[in-house]
Amino acid sequence: MSPSLDVYRSKRDFSRTTEPRGTPGDSTQDGPRFVLQEHHATALHWDLRLERNGVGPSWALPKGMPLEKGVNHLAVQTEDHPLSYFSFDGSIPEGQYGGGRVIVWDAGTYELHEWTDDKVSFTVHGRRVDGRYTLFRTKGKQWMIRLKAEQPPGAPDYTPMPELVRPMLASAGTLPAKDEGWAYEMKWDGVRAVVYVDGGRARVLTRNDREVSATYPELRAMAESLGGTRVVLDGEVVAFDELGRPNFGSLQARMHVARPTPALLHDVPVSYLAFDVLYLDGAILTGEPYARRREILESLDLQGPSWTVPPSFPGPGADVFAASRSQGLEGVLIKRLDSLYYPGKRSDSWLKVKHLRTQSCVIGG
Repeated sequence: MSPSLDVYRSKRDFSRTTEPRGTPGDSTQDGPRFVLQEHHATALHWDLRLERNGVGPSWALPKGMPLEKGVNHLAVQTEDHPLSYFSFDGSIPEGQYGGGRVIVWDAGTYELHEWTDDKVSFTVHGRRVDGRYTLFRTKGKQWMIRLKAEQPPGAPDYTPMPELVRPMLASAGTLPAKDEGWAYEMKWDGVRAVVYVDGGRARVLTRNDREVSATYPELRAMAESLGGTRVVLDGEVVAFDELGRPNFGSLQARMHVARPTPALLHDVPVSYLAFDVLYLDGAILTGEPYARRREILESLDLQGPSWTVPPSFPGPGADVFAASRSQGLEGVLIKRLDSLYYPGKRSDSWLKVKHLRTQSCVIGG
């Protein structure tokens, strides 16, 4: 069949959307192109487009391109797009087909190995993805996509996302005599949670390896905001009172509710305070010092209505401790700048210092 954009055009009102109308035509680039666009529509997904016969056959990938060999991701075939769409980066108005933000996540050229009605085999060469893939039809417009290369795409030292990283624990202690070499954080009275973000979806595990993703749906928006970033975060789920102080009593109303009602979500909102990053886009970070992990964490720009990165202070420790007391917090956490992250272990490179009712330091607890 001749390349056609009739279906593409029939779905769009070009007086309202800035998407290109386009015409079938040959590429001016060297070699056939591909693009992977991050699409924040009703449901976050990625659109894969491969240049062929003057148009861009397209598939919607709910979880993006698989980055580990042998892993299948769903791919839903959509209408052909014009080649001019390969550079489209903008917002489709609400109410229009595919309404939402479109971001060019990766682009480059590809080598074609096989193209039939039910199978497409190709190797992409992009900035973020470089590997051999196979698309194969399962039923109708439902396809799957699989990485076929012997080595995962990306850097030679690429490491798959870990399934489980148990949180590191702090030892009880007192304020150091000198601030040099230490960082101070507030101690939050909440539920410790490690969050695994992959394909814009969040998997949330407590300190006891209990999955609570449905208990705290606020974290879904955080995961979606990260788009294609694959990351493991360590932090605390906290409920704040009207004065902005952690209220563990309020949080208890949420802790054991598998699927909170809209009324409960309204009455007891929670926030996720991310204070460490353990994995990012193929790199395990537990062997990096705290100071470096903190730099990486802050570069992620984790700021949203229900999530943030709480501050870290260089000291003076006594001032930070006094500030935590005046704000009605539980105490402080003190972390060595050169501290590595020891999953599931307690270490003296992390210290917790709590307030007593007599407003003095306590060792223990």
